[in-house]
Amino acid sequence: MAGRPRPQPQPQPQPHSSSASTRRRERWLVVLGVALHAVYMLSIFDIYFKSPIVHGMAPEPPRFSAPPAKRLVLLVADGLRADKFFEPDERGRYRAPFLRGVIESKGRWGVSHARPPTESRPGHVAIIAGFYEDPSAVTKGWKANPVEFDSVFNRSRHTISFGSPDIVPIFCSSLPHSTWGTYPHEYEDFATDASFLDHWSFDQFQGLLNRSFEDPKLRQLLLQDKLVIFLHLLGCDTNGHAHRPYSNIYLNNVKVVDQIAESMYNLMESYFNDNQTAYVFTADHGMSDKGSHGDGHPSNTDTPLVAWGAGIRSPKFLAYTDKPDDGFRFVDDHKHDMPTPQNWALEGFERVDVNQADIAPLMATLVGLPCPLNSVGSLPTHYLKLSKADEVEAVLANTKQILNQFLRKSQMKQSSSLYFKPFKPLANYSSVLDQIEDLMSARDYETAMKHSEELRRMALAGLHYFQTYDWFMLMTTITLGYIGWMVNLIIHVLQSYTSFPANLVKRTQVYAKNTSMKVYIIGCLVMGFSSIILLLEKCPLLYHAYVFMTIFLWTRIVHNFEFMKAVWRYLSNMPFKSIMNLLNISVIALFILEFLVMSFFDRKLYTWCFLILGILASTCVAIFIQASSALAIYIWFACWFLSLFTLMPAEIPENNNLVIFSGALVILIATASRWMATNNTSFWLYLTRANKRDPQFSKLFFVQVVFVAISSIMVWLSTSHRSQNKELHPLHQLINWLMAGKSWMMILAMPAVNFSNVSLVDWCMFFFSFIGSYLIC
Repeated sequence: MAGRPRPQPQPQPQPHSSSASTRRRERWLVVLGVALHAVYMLSIFDIYFKSPIVHGMAPEPPRFSAPPAKRLVLLVADGLRADKFFEPDERGRYRAPFLRGVIESKGRWGVSHARPPTESRPGHVAIIAGFYEDPSAVTKGWKANPVEFDSVFNRSRHTISFGSPDIVPIFCSSLPHSTWGTYPHEYEDFATDASFLDHWSFDQFQGLLNRSFEDPKLRQLLLQDKLVIFLHLLGCDTNGHAHRPYSNIYLNNVKVVDQIAESMYNLMESYFNDNQTAYVFTADHGMSDKGSHGDGHPSNTDTPLVAWGAGIRSPKFLAYTDKPDDGFRFVDDHKHDMPTPQNWALEGFERVDVNQADIAPLMATLVGLPCPLNSVGSLPTHYLKLSKADEVEAVLANTKQILNQFLRKSQMKQSSSLYFKPFKPLANYSSVLDQIEDLMSARDYETAMKHSEELRRMALAGLHYFQTYDWFMLMTTITLGYIGWMVNLIIHVLQSYTSFPANLVKRTQVYAKNTSMKVYIIGCLVMGFSSIILLLEKCPLLYHAYVFMTIFLWTRIVHNFEFMKAVWRYLSNMPFKSIMNLLNISVIALFILEFLVMSFFDRKLYTWCFLILGILASTCVAIFIQASSALAIYIWFACWFLSLFTLMPAEIPENNNLVIFSGALVILIATASRWMATNNTSFWLYLTRANKRDPQFSKLFFVQVVFVAISSIMVWLSTSHRSQNKELHPLHQLINWLMAGKSWMMILAMPAVNFSNVSLVDWCMFFFSFIGSYLIC
């Protein structure tokens, strides 16, 4: 039967977000966003990872008649933290009896403060070359030299070095006047006690001395002056990573290092027998309680320093007094002369803390060498036994070496800058040098020393000034770029996903057609002008990319300027209540973001968060949900209990009993939750919202309980084997890997869960799936 024709449905207007132009624009935004973040990420290397090394300076040897020592022995215990070196063991005996005897009768001591990154290469560069690493070496994995630099080894007449293949070649591989050797990488086995690596280094040097009795050339080489001997002792670092710094293996390795220092001292004194050898013992970095390093925690930055022998002062006894803070800060931002822990029992012996880079000028001065050309270390005169005249000469040479770096950087920057801004405090440096020379001629050594140290301080400030000379321009450009990117995203969202009046979009589109060409032409002209300036300034190519990206983003913003004005007019005409709601949401979002940022620096903020949340959440449950008062009390107690965890230190010593107890506690809580789920009381039904499950669910629950128990047992077995220096049985290793990797399998084996009505048992099942891996790892 023929009927009337059906009316055709009218096409509905599509929202902006589904249009083809919007999708195309979003694809370009994704590409632009990836390119922008890739380019701006590279700015880190131009701001924070810019090499401090410059070349073209002349060395400044100290002007004294004879150096304090003829040869130098440097012992570096990799990964040795200061507290484990100085404190006694559980029986009250000190782990380094020989070096402690040196502190009390022969030499000086202190804490050497390292600077992040507390890694092996940066630490050794600071000790041997006197500067805090070329940050661009991060691109080489801290293994190679992106820019060659000067060091104490370079200035020596000959260097003998034995140790790790990751450290010794950095300083000796391209050094013609060196004798060195390394063990194979395969020796660095984290499954065994690595103290044999320290014995290997000493045995190699001892064998070298024994061969010299039959080799006249080798003996002649050993008897010459300005000889540097370096033993790299890796045992503490390897054992710290594998067994943690609280383990018996690590602590015993401290005793091994002390024995090697004693053997080295006896060997050198018996071979040369001339009291012309200086000894320096230190570490490149410490070790955290978790067996890692790299950050600026005191356990990583505080390392021991002991110096004795030729040219080193004898101990100075001081009555214990609380020293006031003089405002000085070390590179790790520690206070000067911090109180010595009482269990070290060294309060009566003068402690002289240094920055790690200060060790290089100390070693160079001891054997009469000029300080390394790029060193920023300040000579610690409290370690040196010199006459007043020679002491001032040594400090002045150190000052001139740092000043030469400053002058070289100033010259390089001035030669490439259209508008050069000099470092004004050192404008009259030459007259200060002349004044120091006049004071030394008049034998006013105290005043000459003060002027030299002040000039050195200003030269270091000048080095920092030129190292960060481009920071303002770079940071301004990058900041404007990120702001421009955010504004572009906001404009896109407003144009594509909001319900602004159609005439608003239409009016701005007309404006865009008439002016877009002019805006982009002006943007290109600004880019060209900026490029010319950067070329005249001899800036790196990446500087051009940063500026181009920022100008392009703000050109797009100017292109949408009329649209932004229209949006502002539209928002200003909104009701006051709507404006206040928008402001409130913005303030809350900003507060949450700032809270998250601040929590990186102060974990206690989460404690306050849980304390407040406990009160608010329990109040809301009691008033609005009208649940049982027991539930509100439970939520209150749970939040306040969680607040305790962020008061605890981020790193705590290894405690296997606590791990095993945690496994037992988890099993107890899970069993209790299972019982609660089957209880018929209304409160627990409300809390758990449990429903009947199929038998498979119950079996899976008990399987997970067994897996957690096995994980706890394997933690106990593994740690007991490790404490007895036994290798873990292959079957144990297999079980550990199975327990650690079962999480995803258990998740897949779980029945489908309706996330709109998740019970307490469901949450326990999810938790169970991962707790075994946490216990094992």
